[in-house]
Amino acid sequence: MEESQQINLDISGMTCAACSARIEKSLSRLPGISKVTVNLALETARVEYIPKLIAVEAMMDKITQLGYQAFLKEDHKITVKQREQEIKRQKNKLIFSSLLSLPLVWAMVGHFSFTAFIGVPELFMNPWFQWILATPVQVVIGKQFYIGAYKAVRNKSANMDVLIVLGTSAAYLYSLYGTLQWSFGSMELHAVELYYETSAILITLILLGKVLETRAKGRTSEAIKTLMSLQAKTALVIRNEQEIILPIEQVLVGDIIIVKPGEKIPVDGRIVEGFSSIDESMLTGESIPVEKISGDSVVGATINKNGRLRIQATQVGEETVLAQIIKVVEDAQGSKAPIQRIADRISAVFVPIVIGIAVVTFLVWFFWLSPHLFARSLENAIAVLVIACPCALGLATPTSIMAGSGRAAEYGILFKGGEHLEATQLINVVLLDKTGTLTHGKPILTDVLPSSMERTEFLRLASSAEQGSEHPLAAAIVAGAKAEGIHLHELDSFEALPGFGILAKVENKEIWIGTRHLMLSKGIELKDLQVMLALEESGKTAMLVAIDHEFAGILAVADTVKSSSHEAVKRLEELGIKVMMITGDNSRTAKAIANQVGIEEVLAEILPEGKAAEVKKLQALGYKVAMVGDGINDAPALALADIGIALGTGADVAMAAADITLIRGDLNSIPDAITMSRKTMDNIKQNLFWALAFNTLGIPIAAFGLLAPWVAGTAMALSSVSVVLNSLRLQRIKL
Repeated sequence: MEESQQINLDISGMTCAACSARIEKSLSRLPGISKVTVNLALETARVEYIPKLIAVEAMMDKITQLGYQAFLKEDHKITVKQREQEIKRQKNKLIFSSLLSLPLVWAMVGHFSFTAFIGVPELFMNPWFQWILATPVQVVIGKQFYIGAYKAVRNKSANMDVLIVLGTSAAYLYSLYGTLQWSFGSMELHAVELYYETSAILITLILLGKVLETRAKGRTSEAIKTLMSLQAKTALVIRNEQEIILPIEQVLVGDIIIVKPGEKIPVDGRIVEGFSSIDESMLTGESIPVEKISGDSVVGATINKNGRLRIQATQVGEETVLAQIIKVVEDAQGSKAPIQRIADRISAVFVPIVIGIAVVTFLVWFFWLSPHLFARSLENAIAVLVIACPCALGLATPTSIMAGSGRAAEYGILFKGGEHLEATQLINVVLLDKTGTLTHGKPILTDVLPSSMERTEFLRLASSAEQGSEHPLAAAIVAGAKAEGIHLHELDSFEALPGFGILAKVENKEIWIGTRHLMLSKGIELKDLQVMLALEESGKTAMLVAIDHEFAGILAVADTVKSSSHEAVKRLEELGIKVMMITGDNSRTAKAIANQVGIEEVLAEILPEGKAAEVKKLQALGYKVAMVGDGINDAPALALADIGIALGTGADVAMAAADITLIRGDLNSIPDAITMSRKTMDNIKQNLFWALAFNTLGIPIAAFGLLAPWVAGTAMALSSVSVVLNSLRLQRIKL
């Protein structure tokens, strides 16, 4: 089967949920397109398609036919300045519309007996003067709504623009009809029913709502702006033996870059000369700088504190860690949570139903409730049209997803998509891998227990033998010996015995290091077994050493527990979540670590492929399982779990196996992620409830004649703003 590709498009011209639903539906029908996600809040579309079956140009043409504009995202980067200019244009329209509408409001208020003391200039009551004020608002300012409505109707659909145009045009045209009647003398001025203020105020209020909404929506993407601001803009690169300053986009893999004290490291790379302390707090959350020397890797956007460094670029552009983090956050903010399907289904049929209700409202009032009072019937129908605009419904889910995933990213929690953000709230079992998750994943030498010979000599021989091994436990022994200043001897020979240990020759001595099985298989008499058992029960890995077929002693290595592990386990249990540890280590060591962090249930001696089977067993019992591991050897379990969570920093951010990546490697990020998911979903439910309640209650109130059109317009505009502002509360959450 032909592999599908993904493309991101910017779409302009969408006004409500009906627009995004129509684009999704139309694109989905095209051959070769497998999935479409349109985000109203971000004004983007993500399309999965098979290139051999459909061209990108065909998709863009289809969107254009629907009455919108589409741009390739990489070709149409909307800058902050452009967005500000658009808001400024909308503001200017709002000011112009407000100035023209104000005298109309004055004239309207002057009709009420309780405002008689205000006094209305006679000119303001003149129908033609009102027409002069209302017409620019209706025709010039309202032009955007007419264009949108025309395009929607042309494509046999209806959106918010259609409702606005129907409502305001009805009020405007009926007022013009009354004006003409008065002009031809067939009606006295006091009998003329004018609704110019209704159409003008509605357009003004809708513009106000759009300006407030756009400003608020801009704040939901603050996380992306913050991440982008971390990037260095230029780099000091050595080219042709000269130091030149280049834009970051022009740096190539292999370039040598000079980074002075206090400067940001421009790209990911490796130190080839110099040493310094690097502030990696933007990545790890740790405020203490990390010492780096030649050969160490560094991450772009971290800060060089004190030394002058020469760095060779290893990842540039979209390959850098920061770029990958930004991409994950952008993907999450642009994705659609399953809960949004509710709003999509409603939006698909909402506008036509509302138009039908408005027509019925007019007919009922005109023929039964207020016989032949056209103006009253029309006013109530207009109120129904205006109050029902589904703007808030379309914004309810995407704005919360944007704000929630953005806030999570600020805490180093990267959700890969809205569906994972939603699913995380349901987790009731967390499986924690031991090595590298509960522990640091870097063992250290803890005990040197010779049986008969002198300690230094025993450690010198054992560590010299282990220097031929690539095993992490061997590396810990060698590092421990070097830390004590012990000089290692050259190996005469070396043989690794997978699963058992090693055999090496040092200074013509035959050295065996490994398990009890190794010693017994070689006929070596064991001593100090009680000491070995005690070491294992305390969470250490004990290795037996024999020299020239004689038992020589015990070495013990331990992977120390992270300081955050105990607190994180406690917090998970307080959230009502069952916590289990899963490891390939032996039962004694596993239980010792579990006791240190407060975990009661342990699955020990489980091979990597067996971890996925354990996940499946828990799911069969009805649990929603989160698997937490390193994203590489735990990949089968991470993929099978309801939510896969990878811990790690640096290159680990690029892990594809997990649904959530915790870039700081802090276990407290696990309860933080679950808490963020729950709060985001609560926020979405609040938004959907109030958006639906607003329309459900507002339509009958308007139909019963209890809502003036301008009040309906105000409420409609504020409903969208309130939904966005409620979503923005997520950006203030403290984890």
